Amino acid sequence: MRKNSYVYILTNKNNTVLYTGVTTDIKRRVYEHKQKIVEGFTKKYNISKLVYFEIFEDPYRAIEREKQIKGGSRQKKLDLINKTNKEFKDLYDGLF
Repeated sequence: MRKNSYVYILTNKNNTVLYTGVTTDIKRRVYEHKQKIVEGFTKKYNISKLVYFEIFEDPYRAIEREKQIKGGSRQKKLDLINKTNKEFKDLYDGLF
C-alpha cells in the first residue's frame, strides 16, 4: 500500500509568516510543529497553524510542487490559501 504525500503551508497566530513543507504523515508532522518538537524556522517563529495542504499519490510530484510553491511570491502563497481558506482557520483538527 502506497502512502500519500502532502504539501502544506503553515502560519503563525497573526498570519504574518508562511512556511511550506512536504511530508508523508501530515498529522504527525503538523503535531511536531505545534509542539515545537523540531528545532528550526517553525519553532523560532511560532508557526503552528495549518492553513493549506494538497494531497499527492506520487511523492516526487509532491516534492516538485513544494519547490514550486516555495519559489513563488508571498502573494502567490496567499492566493492559494485564500482559494480554500479565506479565514485562515487552522485545518489541523479536521484532518482525517
